[in-house]
Amino acid sequence: MNTTTTTSSGTSRTADSGRDRFKLSPDAQPQRHSRWWIWLIAAVVALAAIYWMYRQYEAAQQAKQAKRQPVHAVPVATSAVQKGNIGVYVSGLGTVTPIYTVSVTSRVQGQIVAIHYREGQMVRTGDALVDIDPQPYQAQLTQAEGQLAHDEALLAQSRIDLDRYRAAFARNAVAQQQVYDQEQLVKQYEGTVTNDQGTVQNAKVNLAYCHITSPITGRVGLRLVDLGNMVQANGTTALVVVTQLEPITVIFSIAEDYLPQIVQQLRAGHKMAVEALDRAEQKQLATGTLLTVDNQADPTTGTVKLRGTFPNTDNALFPNEFVNARLLFDTQRGVNLVPTAALQRNANGAFLYVIKADQTASVQTVTVGTTDGNTAAVQGVEPGQVVAVNGFDKLQDGIKVTIRNGTRNANAASPSGSRGTETP
Repeated sequence: MNTTTTTSSGTSRTADSGRDRFKLSPDAQPQRHSRWWIWLIAAVVALAAIYWMYRQYEAAQQAKQAKRQPVHAVPVATSAVQKGNIGVYVSGLGTVTPIYTVSVTSRVQGQIVAIHYREGQMVRTGDALVDIDPQPYQAQLTQAEGQLAHDEALLAQSRIDLDRYRAAFARNAVAQQQVYDQEQLVKQYEGTVTNDQGTVQNAKVNLAYCHITSPITGRVGLRLVDLGNMVQANGTTALVVVTQLEPITVIFSIAEDYLPQIVQQLRAGHKMAVEALDRAEQKQLATGTLLTVDNQADPTTGTVKLRGTFPNTDNALFPNEFVNARLLFDTQRGVNLVPTAALQRNANGAFLYVIKADQTASVQTVTVGTTDGNTAAVQGVEPGQVVAVNGFDKLQDGIKVTIRNGTRNANAASPSGSRGTETP
C-alpha cells in the first residue's frame, strides 16, 4: 500500500514498500532551469574580467620595457631665421610678343634666282635674303636711259634754235610769233626729259627691288618659297618672316585693383621689375621692366593689360610663348624669413619646430605673412633662431634631435636678401 504525503516545500513524499521517494512537482522545474542561465552569465563575465586584466598587465609590461629602451635622437636638417626684405608680386598669364615682326614679300614680279639665308638664322638690317631675276628690269632701265638721252638731245637742240631766233628777232630778221613757238617747243622738251628721268628712276627702283634685304635685325623663320619659283608683285604670300628677339616684350593681364598703385609708380618715374617664369612657375626665364599699361581695362574680366620689356640676350623668351609674368609692386623690409619647407600646420594654425641650444625641438606657433614658394615672412620667431626643415614625421615637442646638413647657429646663416611673394 502506497502512502503519499505533501510537504511544505512543494515536494511529494511517497512511501512505497517501506522506502521514501522524492519527486519535483511540475511548478518547481522552471525555477531550476533559470538558475543554470545565471551561472552561465556569471562565468562569461568572469572570463571577460580575467582577459581584461591580462591585457592591462601585458600593456604595463610593454610600457616598462619601452621606458628601459634608450630614446634615439631624430636627425633633421635646419635653417636659421634671417632678417631681410621680401617683395610683393602680382602675377598674371602672359604672351611673349616681339616688338617687330616683318613678313617680307616681293615688290616686283619675277623668278627667284638666289636665297641667301638659312632657316632660323639671325640676320641684321640690310643682310641679303632673296634675289629675283634682275634681267627684265635691267633691260627696262637701259631703255629708259636711252629715251632720256634722246630727249635731252632734242631739248638741247631746241634751246640752241631759241637763242638763234631771239638774235634774229633782235635784227628784225624773224617774226615775234616764231620766237614764241620756239619757246613753247623748249618747254615741251623739258617736260619730256623730266618724264624720262622719272622713268629711269622707276626702272632703277624696280631693279633694286630684285635684291631683297632684311628690314630689321632678328631671326628668320622657315623658308616659305623655294628657289626657282615665280613670285608676284605685292603678293600676299610672304617669302620669309623676320622676327625681332632682342629686346622682346611680354603682354600679361592683372586685376584692375592693382592699377592705381602701378600707375602712381610709373608717373613717379620708378622702374618696376617684371619676371617671366615658366608654366610651372618654378624656373625664372628672364627679368625685365614694366614698359607701359594699356589705355583701358577689360570690363568683362576686370583685368588690364601690361607690357614688360626684356633684353632677352640669351633668347630665353620665344615669340608667342605662354609664360607666367610677375610684377614687383611693393617690398616689405626688415621681416623675419624662413624656408617654406619649415612651416607646419595643424588645427590651431601654423607652427615651427625651433631647435634649442640643448638640441631639443620645441613647437613655436607663428603667423605667416607673404611667401614666394621658397621663402616666407613670419611673425613669432627671432632672427638667429634655428628651425627644422625636415624629419617632421618623427618630430614632437621636447624630443632630442641631431642636426645634419643644416645650420647650428645664427652665425652660420647666409646673408639675408630680397625675396618675393606672389599675390593672386
